[in-house]
Amino acid sequence: MSKLQIISDKNKKSQNIKKILLKKIKSSQFKKENLIIVIGGDGFMLQTLKKNKNLKKHFYGINSGNYGFLMNKFSSKDIIKNLAKANLISISPLEMIVKNKNNQIKRSVAINEVSVLRQSRQAAALSIKQGSRQIIKKLVSDGVLVSTPAGSTAYNLSVHGPILSLHSKKLSISPISAFRPRRWKGKIVNDKTKIVITNLNPSKRPISAVADNLEVRNAKSITVKTNNKFKFNLLYDKNRSLQKKIKIEQIRKETN
Repeated sequence: MSKLQIISDKNKKSQNIKKILLKKIKSSQFKKENLIIVIGGDGFMLQTLKKNKNLKKHFYGINSGNYGFLMNKFSSKDIIKNLAKANLISISPLEMIVKNKNNQIKRSVAINEVSVLRQSRQAAALSIKQGSRQIIKKLVSDGVLVSTPAGSTAYNLSVHGPILSLHSKKLSISPISAFRPRRWKGKIVNDKTKIVITNLNPSKRPISAVADNLEVRNAKSITVKTNNKFKFNLLYDKNRSLQKKIKIEQIRKETN
């Protein structure tokens, strides 16, 4: 049987939380198999999930960063009770397959989003397909984002993309600073869709493709699809579920 694991970021705040947590676990004799407690911010959580993607573990995040959308708030008093009663949410990541200018293939998974970004001072010229259907023949912009529901309140929201419900079975395609067509707002597609983004002018207008925080430069084509082989099992405190956080962001967006 696999034991409870604690993975902590190296900063002082994370290390302090870890010390308190270890004492609490020891004194309460709390035991939970298959559990990894992750102490850090969203970026550290994404990194940890990807490193451990082949393990069928449950991940409980404790926030020591800024917003900590994927994390739980640390309460020294209630932590053992929160761990024992946490609710499970399973999410599938996106898979990004990139062909670069040398025809090399690079693969990575993304929990939040895949972003395609211009690599030089010139805007990117992209075509976007949904399977064999053309979504947009030519988009001139700073780039485009493909976001999961879990990531729809992150970078996607910053570029005015839609907030997706966690159980919507949808993906959002959102332009970044669209120049032509200027009014194109993007598209919401089924999460079973294979999205293909092609660079229409790779020599003059280079682009890079980023899966959460892993970047592939000089991309010629990018395929994005949901990878159902992997399920990330995230645990949330009863009153701070991921679905609830998404709803709060929706209300915030509507009132702003």
